[in-house]
Amino acid sequence: MFDSYMHNVINFLAALFIVGVGLGLLTIIALYIVDIRQTRHTIRRNYPVIGRFRYFFEHLGEFFRQYFYAQDREEQPFNRAIRSWVYRAAKGLTTDMAFGSTRALNTVGDCHFMPAGFPLLEEHTQPTPTKTIGAHCLHPYQAPAFFNISGMSYGALSGPAITALSHGAAAAKCWLNTGEGGLSQHHLSGQCDIVFQIGTAKYGVRDNEGNLCPVRLKAIANHSNVKMFELKLSQGAKPGKGGILPAAKVTASIATTRGIPQGEASVSPNRHRDIETLQELIDRLADIRDITGKPVGFKTVLGDTQWFSDLCAYMATLSSEQLPDFITIDGAEGGTGAAPQALMDSMGLPLMESLPFVVDELKKYNLKKRIAVIASGKLINPSAVARAMATGADFVVSARGFMFSLGCIQAMQCHKNTCPTGITTHDTRLQRGLDPTNKAVRVARYHAQIIKEVDMLAHSCGAAHARQLTRKHIRVITETGRSALLSQVHPEPIKMVSDKK
Repeated sequence: MFDSYMHNVINFLAALFIVGVGLGLLTIIALYIVDIRQTRHTIRRNYPVIGRFRYFFEHLGEFFRQYFYAQDREEQPFNRAIRSWVYRAAKGLTTDMAFGSTRALNTVGDCHFMPAGFPLLEEHTQPTPTKTIGAHCLHPYQAPAFFNISGMSYGALSGPAITALSHGAAAAKCWLNTGEGGLSQHHLSGQCDIVFQIGTAKYGVRDNEGNLCPVRLKAIANHSNVKMFELKLSQGAKPGKGGILPAAKVTASIATTRGIPQGEASVSPNRHRDIETLQELIDRLADIRDITGKPVGFKTVLGDTQWFSDLCAYMATLSSEQLPDFITIDGAEGGTGAAPQALMDSMGLPLMESLPFVVDELKKYNLKKRIAVIASGKLINPSAVARAMATGADFVVSARGFMFSLGCIQAMQCHKNTCPTGITTHDTRLQRGLDPTNKAVRVARYHAQIIKEVDMLAHSCGAAHARQLTRKHIRVITETGRSALLSQVHPEPIKMVSDKK
């Protein structure tokens, strides 16, 4: 009986094998015919079937480089050492290391913090104080944290990801920037502080023609959680081009939130159609402040430095009440879900060049005390955040740092709706792996560790808290191979105007 049973099993498996081989051969023949007849791919036409492996291996290459071949400090845009630090911080694991740094200590442009001869004892340190933005507004914002979540749109990010960020921001007591995609229920779910970003398409506050709608703007401002409004002129990865949202990502919910047709790709204008001059920029900010009663500023990537100098000279002629409440400076190294490579690689100034220029121009025209400066662009670890603060930023915001805290693995699939971690996809199957409750805890842990280690750097330099860091606390490696104080590389400017009243 058993022998008969085994005989039948073997015959079945043999038949299955023969069928499998036959189907395999038929598939190869079919692929051969398809490849030899098509004219789109030269490799596949010249090397039918076998040529297909090129594309397969090319796809696998980015994963093998990430996990097997690249050294800890080699990858771009973020290397393994930095990503691992964020992962450990978000998981509540130790960020301590052993044996010595793997970072090269003589790369031109790198910074080194200068330890004080007698660093501050723990009992002599102070919590980093809050800072008020928009003191002249009807509803000023007492910002509790110097490190916050940068603009990431609902659409570019999934609903569960935004929900996790909202709850994490509430636990961390920091703000969450909506990005240009409007205000969704996911942003509001955690009851965190929110900065509403107005992009060039004016999603969420637009009329049927795409113009700014005062009624919808006022409705957004009526949310008590919305603390500030940011007019986005440009962002780091794509200065000179508006937002890009593929059609596959424009779901019914996203279309409603943005006020656009469902299932159609949405590309924002490359600038605000109603802003063509410096005066129009200031007037538009004033309009938004008058309607909302809340602090208003703008976000930009610096390119034409004369443009910003002219803006400062113009603002110096205005009263304090007419000035922007904050300016967000994004570096060319900023990220996005989708942008042309030419813009990513070649447009705009890096943050560490543009930030000191902006701070110094504001100081030169005696505007810095009135206008808060927010730094953005690849600032995801403590030393990068501390350097921005020492350079003159009042606040630092990060997008990709918080994406890593959510579990981002830098798969570079943000624009394809195929993100394997569920962060930048609207495929419900992929979103299922992202638990907002768990990830919110990671967001808060990452934020807490940044604050802790930035303060640690400040205390080591002899500063009582992060806001006391200055350019004299940092040395920068120059082209000679030797270091110079950041205060020498970017000295204090000579004031052009007297103090404003």
